[in-house]
Formats: sequence, C-alpha cells, structure tokens
Amino acid sequence: MLAVQQLMSALLAPLPITLVLLLAAFVLLLAGWRRSGLGGMAVALAWLWVWSLPVVADQVGAGLEFRYPALAADSPQLPRADVIVVAGGVFGTGLALPHPNLNSAADRYWHAARLFHAGKAPWIIVSGGGRPGSARPTEAASARLFLLDLGVPDERILLEDQARTTRENAVWVQAMVHEYGFQNLLLVTSALHMRRTEASFRALGMDIVPVATDYDVSTSSWAEDDDSGRLRRWLPSSRSLFRNHQAWHEHVGYWYYRLRGWL
Repeated sequence: MLAVQQLMSALLAPLPITLVLLLAAFVLLLAGWRRSGLGGMAVALAWLWVWSLPVVADQVGAGLEFRYPALAADSPQLPRADVIVVAGGVFGTGLALPHPNLNSAADRYWHAARLFHAGKAPWIIVSGGGRPGSARPTEAASARLFLLDLGVPDERILLEDQARTTRENAVWVQAMVHEYGFQNLLLVTSALHMRRTEASFRALGMDIVPVATDYDVSTSSWAEDDDSGRLRRWLPSSRSLFRNHQAWHEHVGYWYYRLRGWL
C-alpha cells in the first residue's frame, strides 16, 4: 500500500503530467498528426507554465494553509493538553555525518519546543520511522536530537519510530496515547500538511487541537504590492513548481485516504 501511495503521489503531479502530455504529443507527430501533435506540445508547455507560477502556488497553498491560523506558543487560544504530538518531518542522515540534516519542515520541532516551554503540555511525542534496512536514524530519533538541543529534557520526549506515512503516524501514536493514558493532544505539523494529518487523527477518535506551523504562503510574495513583486508572481520558477507539487501531494494523499476509508 505504501508503494501504491508513493506512486500515485509521484505520477499525479504537474511535472509528470507534463511529461505524459509531451509523450502523447510526440506519438501524434510520429503518427503523422502534425497539427494535433504541435497542439499537444503547446498544451503541455502551457500546463507546465501555469503550475510554475508563484501566483498559482500561492493560491493553491493558501487553500490548505489558511484553514489554520498561526498562533503563538503562549497564545491563550491554545489550551493545555496532556501531550504534544509532532508528525514526522526531519530526515536522518547517513552515518558519515555527525548530525541529522533538517528540511524545511523542521519548523514543526521548533514549534513543539516552544509549546513545551510555554507549559502547554508536559510531554512530546515525535513520530516518524525510517526506511526498512536503512542504517540512517529514524525521523523520531533525529527529532529527539533536535529537541534536546532546543532544551527539552530527554525524559519528556517519547519516540514513535515505526510510522512511514501520515496514516501510520496516527495509528502508532494512537497506541502510545492509550498506553500512557493521554486524553487530549496538541497536534503539530506543517500548515500545508495539517488537513490530512488532522483528519487521520480524528478518524481514529483522538481528541486533538491542530497547531499548524511552517507556513509557506505567508512568507512568499503573497503580500507584495510593488510593481516588481507583482511581476515576479507571474514569472515561472522551479520553486513554485515544487510548491505546487507539494500541494498536489497533499490533495492526492487526502483523497486516497478517503477512498481507503481512513478518513
């Protein structure tokens, strides 16, 4: 099932679809359908151009991120809970490096540490496994090292190091919640990822408060109102293509979970 989900996410994205359209156009050209083939190429390039625009990436990302307002760790709007749960977002390194590499989703762990130090919960669960047979540390083990550097006591960090997907994050954390007798959770993950994560945890009956972080749209050119800023929003970029890929990954993942009956 993991392989199917990963394949769907890889294929149902702007760039792979562009390649499929170009391949179809090439086949039409080889078959002698010159006008159709050239038209297909134009459609493929237009498709790629649209999904490479910052203005499109902002709109698509905002549809996911702006469901969850950004709240300070000490905000009175955030209740106290039994435990802070952080969905996987840090990747372990190879054995040759002394410390784990952090990706952009490491904001999740920054915010979890802020919540802990603000007294919002006395425990943190970090969730995330590793690849089978890999010598790299699990995501949970890497996250633990980061949280220790952020001043969280080791005895207050609980590791869930089996999960490899968002669904498995919820399943394995649920087992830990029952084991430790936790009743309510602060669920921390990237704003773009929160819709699918929240739905996965709620589907298993857990009492959660979503706490989003790692916003991308709010730090992009969304609010730029000068001429150069407006112009940049209409110029294609590889970063915007990647941002749209991430948003598509979340939408495809969400509806795949719906089809499987997990939400």
